[in-house]
Amino acid sequence: MQIGVPKEIKNHEYRVGLTPASVRELVAHGHTVFVEHDAGLGIGCDDAQYLAAGATVLGTAAEVFERAAMIVKVKEPQPVECRRLRAGQLLFTYLHLAPDPEQTRLLVESGVTAIAYETVTGARGGLPLLAPMSEVAGRMAIQAGAHALEKAHGGRGVLLGGVPGVVPAQVTVIGGGVVGAGAIRMAVGMGAHVTVLDRDIDRLRALDIEYGPRLTTLFATRDAIEAQVLESDLVVGAVLVPGAAAPKLVTRAQLAQMRPGAVLVDVSIDQGGCFETSHPTTHAEPTYVVDGIVHYCVANMPGAVPRTSTFALNNATLPYTLALADKGFPQALFDDAGLMAGLNVHAGRITCRAVAEALDYECVEPGEWLRG
Repeated sequence: MQIGVPKEIKNHEYRVGLTPASVRELVAHGHTVFVEHDAGLGIGCDDAQYLAAGATVLGTAAEVFERAAMIVKVKEPQPVECRRLRAGQLLFTYLHLAPDPEQTRLLVESGVTAIAYETVTGARGGLPLLAPMSEVAGRMAIQAGAHALEKAHGGRGVLLGGVPGVVPAQVTVIGGGVVGAGAIRMAVGMGAHVTVLDRDIDRLRALDIEYGPRLTTLFATRDAIEAQVLESDLVVGAVLVPGAAAPKLVTRAQLAQMRPGAVLVDVSIDQGGCFETSHPTTHAEPTYVVDGIVHYCVANMPGAVPRTSTFALNNATLPYTLALADKGFPQALFDDAGLMAGLNVHAGRITCRAVAEALDYECVEPGEWLRG
């Protein structure tokens, strides 16, 4: 198969779809890999390293899209990239379609087959291609939140861990999954008072066993969320409904009751955000203030640490990339129900029910028609 790796063009996105090591694996399987010139510079990998791995380096993204049968990316295709996609081509990347009607429309119109990293499921029901970036984003949420809490950045001027004789910051994490666990690890490590809310009692029990009295666990009722948010210096939104828009858990009205200069970090922003006042931001302008509350809503948080993120992501995606290339996408999907769950768009049709419901499309269940 001919596989293309374009340079990412989203604002301050430095990750790349394939590392040189991944390219070498694909070439060893008999595939051809086209990499756009300087695509890997953001992770410290130059064209020479890709050439040594067996890739063909092309001068422009247009050439990569034109010559490749499968495009491997990191972030969702931007409008100019969507218009380069064509019927019969395979796209393998993060998509996050539910809050993005324009991207969805363009992908449907292109006729491309699009498999979303974030809805591929594992043998145990997890999300193996979302997990590595969730781990990064969860840990970064505390790092970013601590920065935003500094007075010069609009925050309350609170140090997360405090100092002897001064209370530490109160951090609330809404959601105890992969993102939440990463945030908890960092916040506890920095000495903050940390509370996590979740509706999965088994998950709360596991976190309680892991952290003991260093972590307060609460069942996530509306009352509990409101009470914690109003008393917090930093709130991390870490909720996920796979493929669907995130639920709104903190309202605009509640902002007026929060501590002035408190910080909201919405890691769910890729799926529309879990705070009513959230809207996507970029690393160039990561925060904004609503009613005295600082919002950090960067939609590609792991892009700020692209080397760590890209290598972590490739560790997870490479087996699936190889399967798609070795078998062709229909057979690869039929052989792996978890990979089939990643199929979001095919030949002008929406195949992910959560996306279809969020954007009012008819959902066509994948099946034998894929072979056609």
